[in-house]
Amino acid sequence: MPTRILPAVGDPDAVRSLTTLLSQLPDAEPVTPVADSTQLVDTLAAESVDELPEVVIVHERIGPIPALELVREVALRFPAVGVILVTTDAGPALFSAAMDSGARGLVTLPLNYEELANRVQAVAQWSVGVRRHLGHGGDVFTGAGGTVVTVSGAKGGVGATLTAVQLALAAQASGRPTALVDMDLQTGDIASYLDVQFRRSVVDLAAIADISPRILAEAVFRHDTGVALLLAPGEGERGEEVTDRATRQIVSALRSRYEVVVIDCGAQLGGAGAAAVEMADTALLVTTPDVVAVRGAKRTVRMWDRLQVRKAEETTVVVNRHSRATEIQPSLIRKITGTAVATTTIPAHFKELQAAVDAGRVHALDAKGSVRQAMWALAGELGLVQVPEDTLQRRAGRAARGGDRGPAGFRRRRD
Repeated sequence: MPTRILPAVGDPDAVRSLTTLLSQLPDAEPVTPVADSTQLVDTLAAESVDELPEVVIVHERIGPIPALELVREVALRFPAVGVILVTTDAGPALFSAAMDSGARGLVTLPLNYEELANRVQAVAQWSVGVRRHLGHGGDVFTGAGGTVVTVSGAKGGVGATLTAVQLALAAQASGRPTALVDMDLQTGDIASYLDVQFRRSVVDLAAIADISPRILAEAVFRHDTGVALLLAPGEGERGEEVTDRATRQIVSALRSRYEVVVIDCGAQLGGAGAAAVEMADTALLVTTPDVVAVRGAKRTVRMWDRLQVRKAEETTVVVNRHSRATEIQPSLIRKITGTAVATTTIPAHFKELQAAVDAGRVHALDAKGSVRQAMWALAGELGLVQVPEDTLQRRAGRAARGGDRGPAGFRRRRD
């Protein structure tokens, strides 16, 4: 949803300069400017909480009420509105006074596009968070409002990380800006799977209240495939620094900057993982078709329900290492767990994966391999890529048949 921005500026030249820059901001919806403090308060008072602008920009020369007093009044009467003060004086004294008055940030004159964009983005995210906490705004997000998909494992070793990586690669390859987050904070291996070394991690964002686009860009690693990686910390014990509150802020920031956000939550449920699963548009639970893993899936689903993280019917199980020879089929897993089960299943062809996994280059899997095709078909089924329906069904059918006959049979049918 666009970010509504209300300028409160009395000077005509300043109005023109500010509205011109605001019109260039992505996903911004500038509201008709107001010329004085009285008009600003009356305009805000006439709106319901859901209709209030997320951001109000107050010029230092606004009148008749002085700017800082106006900021204080708006902050007290309309706590879900974020206020930015535009001023020529960005010194420590004014900054402190503005914060004491309730402003969420300062922008200096003359106006700079990047500074204005960063501050508006941060304040808008804060405003949406406040409204969600107060019970308003529903699922309204700033920026692009991207799709968030979490991938969790029924137990360790079922293929959750590989699934998350391939879903992100498929989304990025289809032209959708994609972020891949390693929220398996103690044992995350996305960096190993993609053979990257990067000193920053999700922990670097944990203590930041307002995550601006610049701060986010410094924390992510741009992979050769184009996917933006936000990695788990190299020291597992630091994962405790990522609280559920920090996770919500991080996911919201990513959602506003990327069309698709894929989060690997691992097989252990902590506060950070629970918050991510709760916020997700789609929560995947990966299992293999064996008794131990399916029991783990059932246990996880029940735990999510008890903790009010996610209802069973809002969870989608993905069956990995599937073949028609196994006794446990997707229909039985659906009955046992009470969840939805993805139509696309991942065939049991580890030989296709072994060399790429050992080399840390799972992004270089053979495009003709049945495992990769199945995972990318799953991305299409989830709506992460734009795939025609007939193509999606054909790929899923090929992958399922490949689960019985092996890679050679799969290649012969393609030929």
